[in-house]
Amino acid sequence: MTQVIVLNGGSSSGKSGISRCLQDVLPDPWLAFGVDTLVEAMPAAMQASDAGIEFAPDGAVLVGPEFRRLEAAWITGLAAMARAGARLILDEVFLGGSAGQRRWRQALDGLVVLWVGVRCEGAVAAAREAARGDRITGMALSQAAVVHRGVVYDLEVDTTRTASLACARAIAAQVA
Repeated sequence: MTQVIVLNGGSSSGKSGISRCLQDVLPDPWLAFGVDTLVEAMPAAMQASDAGIEFAPDGAVLVGPEFRRLEAAWITGLAAMARAGARLILDEVFLGGSAGQRRWRQALDGLVVLWVGVRCEGAVAAAREAARGDRITGMALSQAAVVHRGVVYDLEVDTTRTASLACARAIAAQVA
């Protein structure tokens, strides 16, 4: 049985909404964690440092060595939770495409993982980003395609015209 669901997609693609819907439709309790949680847990100084994570005015996201070190600890910790019996939904943004998946694959080795690509047309994600008001303009458009580069999925969903609940049900059907 699936122990971990990894949702990978760009900013404002609908991953968080799908995560919440998955928690509602899956029969057992699943814990949801996102890369945003990791970023929010970091000291504010790391969110404006070339060693940490920087959000450029054009929406680009740059990560440095200290971010990668903490991210590695985060990934290892979440994998340990799954090995201890927690079922996890991971809301991820593979900024480096296949390199991000590779880091997770190594940590999750031996676990049953469902890899899900969450796609959304760049223009639609950008409109959602603007409506949210809590993202840097340009982030959604710059990430829409690059996060999927070289990534191998078990399933892909597209939130451009499909609601989060319908996507969650399609994913849940693969978990059962």
